[in-house]
Amino acid sequence: MDIYSLAKTVGELLQERHLTLAVAESCTGGLLAAHITDIPGSSAYFEGGVVAYSYEAKKRVLGVPASTLEVYGAVSAETAIAMARGVRHLLGVDWAIAITGIAGPTGATPQKPVGLTYIALASAQGEECRKYLWGGNRWENRAQSVRAALELLREYLAK
Repeated sequence: MDIYSLAKTVGELLQERHLTLAVAESCTGGLLAAHITDIPGSSAYFEGGVVAYSYEAKKRVLGVPASTLEVYGAVSAETAIAMARGVRHLLGVDWAIAITGIAGPTGATPQKPVGLTYIALASAQGEECRKYLWGGNRWENRAQSVRAALELLREYLAK
């Protein structure tokens, strides 16, 4: 399924269930929100998103604790979950998705290679974070992250 069809399916599931969605993005820079809003009528379920690229934006806008960033770093499961939790609270939605990672080609460390990405989902039912290691270029890594985020949400909504 292409990303447009996936975003459309997720939107239909949200709308059928009268649920709302928000996103918090770092390495994808708004690409997830762009794909969600490519769908006509997405305003019925999509409240908005935050692109929090810097540590400061993650702290000030999304409420990611400074200690989380200091101990685990911006690219971590702990930060992704805090981002999802933060945007869910900020925009008052049912579901929130957060993406943080290293799209490349720079920014890697021996412990955190290019392509390392964490995608978190938060709702009243709980939170989950998945780790991915993409092997593409910057654009491919970002696109794969968007697809994985939409697939994760679809999986939960289909339950």
